[in-house]
Amino acid sequence: MTTKQLQEELLTLKKKNQVTILAHYYQPIEIQEIADYVGDSLGLSQKVSKINSEYLIFAGVDFMAETASILNQDKHVLIPNYESCCPMAAFLTPELVREFKNEYPDLPVVVYVNSTATVKAESDICCTSSNAVKVVNNIGIEFNVESVLFGPDANLADYTEQISGIRCIPMPDIGHCYVHSQIKPEHLMEMRKKFPHANLLVHPECTRKVRELADFVGSTAHMYYKVKNSSSNDIDFIIGTEIGLIQRMTQDFPEKNFYPVMDKLICYNMKKHNLELIKYLLENLDDKTFEVKVPAEIAKRAIKPIEKMLDFS
Repeated sequence: MTTKQLQEELLTLKKKNQVTILAHYYQPIEIQEIADYVGDSLGLSQKVSKINSEYLIFAGVDFMAETASILNQDKHVLIPNYESCCPMAAFLTPELVREFKNEYPDLPVVVYVNSTATVKAESDICCTSSNAVKVVNNIGIEFNVESVLFGPDANLADYTEQISGIRCIPMPDIGHCYVHSQIKPEHLMEMRKKFPHANLLVHPECTRKVRELADFVGSTAHMYYKVKNSSSNDIDFIIGTEIGLIQRMTQDFPEKNFYPVMDKLICYNMKKHNLELIKYLLENLDDKTFEVKVPAEIAKRAIKPIEKMLDFS
């Protein structure tokens, strides 16, 4: 069976069973092509709270499926491969958040959506790379403070502090995304030499030295729309994020040229899903092995910072 034939079979099963499929930009392109919604963490969080389907298949990492479960306690949220975890989220535990809260009792806790449900439950508000600056500015005003606790990504904390002027104390200071943190200034300089007229876009999870060499810093969605809204004269783009976004943009904007800032910008955890696993789920929707269900008491606490984030977005 070809990929196209398998995709057509999945689309038929999806329609028959009234299932909604959500996929992150970093998913393999063949999964993005059959999804009902494709986006970054913020965009998918906004969509998931408005979906009527009883069954949701979330092609992303575990914290994304947890967020969907928190916002949809009455629905079945399934993840094609339950081993698809986010290493960044592992840097921050609820115990560590409580330690920081004890040390800084007057400061609000901002946690990146790239965190577990139990960590979200300890926070005052969540954020994504798309809205971190806006969230920090608003929570700073609400709490009347000039500092916040921010985790688990230290590079996003640094970026948010740079732009907002609000001190973002990292929880912990070693938290990072292994995909974006491997990008070095020399990678950008090398690509600049090869493509001197190209626009260079990077993710805020990159280090400050990398961000300062870029033409544009933004989330995956921000990069996507930066390209979408670019002039016809801007045809070359060097992209500093996971290869999945480049595949998406290459398909959507064939008149543009895209170059990864370095080889092997791959989130292997995101790539643990495939069409065969999604087919299994569509044929076995009640297999509890693949269901992500956040306990009600955790969801009740975690939904507040998520909804607060969505209100600010």
